[in-house]
Amino acid sequence: MAHISWFDRYDPSLEHTLGGKNTSLGILTSAGLPVPRGFAVTAEAYRRALSDTGVGAAVLNLLTDLDVADQMMLAATALAARETVLSIPLPDWLMVPLAEAYEELSQRCGLADVPVAVRSSATCEDQPDASFAGEHDTYLWVRGADAVAEHVRRCWASLFTDRAISYRRQVRYADAGAAMSVGVQEMVLPTAAGVAFTLNPIDGDRSQVAIDASWGLGEAVVGGVVTPDNFLVDKVMGTITRRTISSKTVEYRLDEHDRVAEVPVDDARRDVPCLDDDEVLAVARLARRAEKHYGCPQDVEWAIDPRLPEGDNVVLLQSRPETVWSRKPRTVASGAEDTFHSIVNTLRDPNRGRLAAAG
Repeated sequence: MAHISWFDRYDPSLEHTLGGKNTSLGILTSAGLPVPRGFAVTAEAYRRALSDTGVGAAVLNLLTDLDVADQMMLAATALAARETVLSIPLPDWLMVPLAEAYEELSQRCGLADVPVAVRSSATCEDQPDASFAGEHDTYLWVRGADAVAEHVRRCWASLFTDRAISYRRQVRYADAGAAMSVGVQEMVLPTAAGVAFTLNPIDGDRSQVAIDASWGLGEAVVGGVVTPDNFLVDKVMGTITRRTISSKTVEYRLDEHDRVAEVPVDDARRDVPCLDDDEVLAVARLARRAEKHYGCPQDVEWAIDPRLPEGDNVVLLQSRPETVWSRKPRTVASGAEDTFHSIVNTLRDPNRGRLAAAG
């Protein structure tokens, strides 16, 4: 079996071995959405490597009598499990095609040892009854085939963080059933990035797109280390109906040592919007394209890529089903701000969007 799967050569038959994140990236790429180039190391590679070395059985044995309510026991067991996974080198049957795929990606991007993001994509992610978003590791600005291989192993090991083990037990997902695919994706150094929901996460209103944005890499927003700017966009009228501009004190970007680091935002940008109106609306349009493709509300990660022409510079880093409001019964209460009411209210008051935006 081939253990490398390119996003732009997505094969639906491999979905079971790509995990939620990599499956989504393959689907979105195939649908023509602007996804940075990359490939996946399949979960079958993880299973084979751990089986061949006996590490898989050793890890499951460590977890057999684990009481996740005992925090000290959980931390010690999780650490031992990760160290066990990290003790095995990547075998030649994987290291060779991985190095070849990384070299091909570098050539496609026109840059020797292209910087990549190495992202975990567990087979248990984005299940209908659970969301493992944020439970596993991502590594940014990784360069060189050996470094990529090392971070693939680290992603494998992140299947056994304290949080990941505990959450699997919480949702009754067997440790033996979990496996890890890993995405290797061209790195984007955005001017701004963040998340977008194709409904209002406050009240579940599906007539709106809610956008959180901050300077630099989106990890500042996803990780909750900054209070982002927030925008609401009316899906039907295509107008910004609300904006909240925050003081964004830090951002993630390259430092003087060519590493991604948390650095202070300069005073001139701290309290001004990180997106202009055209960019806000472009993010909303891209999020809606993902929603239309999947046919359900989406939780989208996006970035503004300064290398691309203005107007075509919003790229899609991830899209997964929204998991809070989408699980609730859809009811329309009297006076609810559903799509119909949004249209009516805007027609009754044409200044509605502009007045809210001005505030």
